[in-house]
Amino acid sequence: MTKRLAIVLAIAFCFLSVVSPTVSVSAKDKWTSVRSKNFLMLGNASEKEIRQVGVRLEQFREVFSRLFTTLKIDSPVPTTVIVFKDDQSYRPFKLNANTAGYFQPGPDVNYITLELASELNSEQDPFAIILHEYTHLLIRNTSGNVPTWFNEGLAEYYSSFSITSDQKVIVGRPIASHVYRLRANKMLPLRTLFQVDQKSPYYNERDKQSIFYAESWALIHYLILGKDGQRMPQLTKFVDLISAGAPMEKAFEQAFAMTFESMEKELNAYIQRDRYPIMSGSFQSKVGYDSAMQAAPITEAEAQAYLGDLLLKSNRADAEVYLQKALALDPDLPMANASLGLLRVRQGKHEEARKRLERAVAASSQNYLIHYYYAYALSQEGNRDMDTVFGMAPGIADIMRRELNRAIELRPDFLESYSLLAFVNLVTENELEKTKEMLKRVLAGSPHQPDLMFMLAQLYLRQQDFKESRQLINKVIENGDEFLRQRAERLLAQLVSVEAHLARIEKLKEEEASYKRTGGDSNETTSETSIERPFDPAAALRESLRRPVTGETQTQGTLSRIDCDAKGITFVVKVGDRMLKLNTDTFRHANIMSFSDDAGNEITCGIRKIQNNVVVAYVPKTDPRVKTDGVLKSLEFVPSDFKLKP
Repeated sequence: MTKRLAIVLAIAFCFLSVVSPTVSVSAKDKWTSVRSKNFLMLGNASEKEIRQVGVRLEQFREVFSRLFTTLKIDSPVPTTVIVFKDDQSYRPFKLNANTAGYFQPGPDVNYITLELASELNSEQDPFAIILHEYTHLLIRNTSGNVPTWFNEGLAEYYSSFSITSDQKVIVGRPIASHVYRLRANKMLPLRTLFQVDQKSPYYNERDKQSIFYAESWALIHYLILGKDGQRMPQLTKFVDLISAGAPMEKAFEQAFAMTFESMEKELNAYIQRDRYPIMSGSFQSKVGYDSAMQAAPITEAEAQAYLGDLLLKSNRADAEVYLQKALALDPDLPMANASLGLLRVRQGKHEEARKRLERAVAASSQNYLIHYYYAYALSQEGNRDMDTVFGMAPGIADIMRRELNRAIELRPDFLESYSLLAFVNLVTENELEKTKEMLKRVLAGSPHQPDLMFMLAQLYLRQQDFKESRQLINKVIENGDEFLRQRAERLLAQLVSVEAHLARIEKLKEEEASYKRTGGDSNETTSETSIERPFDPAAALRESLRRPVTGETQTQGTLSRIDCDAKGITFVVKVGDRMLKLNTDTFRHANIMSFSDDAGNEITCGIRKIQNNVVVAYVPKTDPRVKTDGVLKSLEFVPSDFKLKP
């Protein structure tokens, strides 16, 4: 059994019977935290209500761990659940007015938010919401890239989970809103349903009361419980094929041995029958939970810090208001300083960001996340990004390496620390072989990590192991999010370019060696008269250079310095007697390549110690008020004796 769909398969064998029924936060609020084994719950609801949320989550998690022993239940990313007592206190933090809860995933912390008392709760059970969102988290921990309909349908299916007497479990109850919507609306063609992604007009995570969610739920319900569970092995095979990159229609026909249209008829008949079976069963032993939950009051400063961090992770502009309130009450509060430091990184205020993170580390040296945040903030100084590898100011890499090693020591399973440490070592060319082995070891235990694959692909490319690099890049393109896929596609283009360049160089070396062996004589003539053709070692390089597109100007000069500030990056290139100033907002938006050994391995802000020979392409300025000469599109380091022919 594969891990990817163990959650679907195991449930058929673990239950006993199948039946078919006819079917702005006030400063005066008292905030409480309840910490269980696997969750941190906090809120302005009563301690009893917060504990109930914790018990439900721990029991849900425990049921999963008992039923699905191959699942990766444990997550290195902490989950914080914020429980609001009513709509008034929740309203400033909602994604929209029509939700009673949402899940905000993140590489460093996951947030689940919900309100307990709301007019919406007649249609939106808050416990159903948190179970829906937590199912997303479990799928994310275990699976690679799964279809959106499967992700949402399975989350809706398990949102009806209930347990009584800590022993009797029921799953698959009909969801009334979905049943009514399916009765009243025309189904989406399966071909359309399967193509829905997060950009589709049919998908809106904030509004789960739509035909997409209803039909996704019905399809999952049918494939798990319909036809006495006969479709489940086929569903497993289908999702495995999709996750492996097989085309949708081909995977479907191979797994189910039928067309989309045939399955539509079966699903439509299932819905028209309007009788949805449920699964119920009892475990031999009770499903326990962390009975030793620890409750503690939260200060107003801590509450404001958590709320500010939630807004920060949701990319909300009002995050700073809450973080500043927290720091006004407690200037040394580690979480508030760390979160405000991350906000300052986004704003390009790197000096203040560093001070905030240094203060947070000093106050909370045992918190692995704060050590990671500090290293991350340093990695972003000088408009640095992880798409173009360039150098760091003296000492920065050492501090980052120290902080990341400390974060790994405190929490070895937090994977973001490894990714950033690999980036530091790649930039500085420090312990590359050791770093490669580190990433391979981490990926062996956590295979569904496209960001780590991307870092390892760059290491292989640096070592000119094109085969391994290409395999990893293709996996990232298949399984990464949109931003990571774009970066992987650019890296693949770079790999292809380097391969082609090296192939041309190798061919020219062979031609040069042959030319020297024959003393300049050529046996390849098209007439009786031999024509001497002097060998040009720069010919392949000229062909490898990026060709300027319409509207761009290409020229050759020496790179004198790189000026970096909050407004962007300016490359100063000496062309004859003229100093050409070319601007770009980030390093990522300039195509930077090196075809010369004397270029070094770093691109740092400031005056260049070596005035490198470069070829640049840029779009000349059209506004006379602009102080630069144009927008840089590409910069390519070339050997000192290279000449760009007109």
